[in-house]
Amino acid sequence: MSEHTLPANLREQLLATDDRWCVYCHTTEANSGQPMTVDHIVPQAQDGPTSFDNLCFACRRCNEFKGSATTACDPLTGEIVSLFYPRNQTWSEHFAWDASGTWVIGLTAVGRATVIALNMNSTVIVNARRRWVSVGWHPPEP
Repeated sequence: MSEHTLPANLREQLLATDDRWCVYCHTTEANSGQPMTVDHIVPQAQDGPTSFDNLCFACRRCNEFKGSATTACDPLTGEIVSLFYPRNQTWSEHFAWDASGTWVIGLTAVGRATVIALNMNSTVIVNARRRWVSVGWHPPEP
């Protein structure tokens, strides 16, 4: 769903809350050079409503890798767990940046599964983050 097809009140809530950051990998719109996409956390295909509690901003990479998934396998335990739900969970409880500021580290089963499912540490994005870190644009301050 495009941000432009949202009712104005929902668009304003997303802007105020997510501030043009990807709620999953914390890439900013300014760094990516692309507008954030609007993600249905629980997809419409699974009866996810178009309501603030089920919408968030996501970068194109994370949104495309997430697709309609709501669960994934925790690589440590092998269990199927829910993906990170940004309206009900806190990013810093499930994720952290490595010392270089370029890799997202999953701290919990939810975090680990989300990092893998959304391919948050692909070579392409890690290389981009390395450049952003070198000029002080990353990681973003919460």
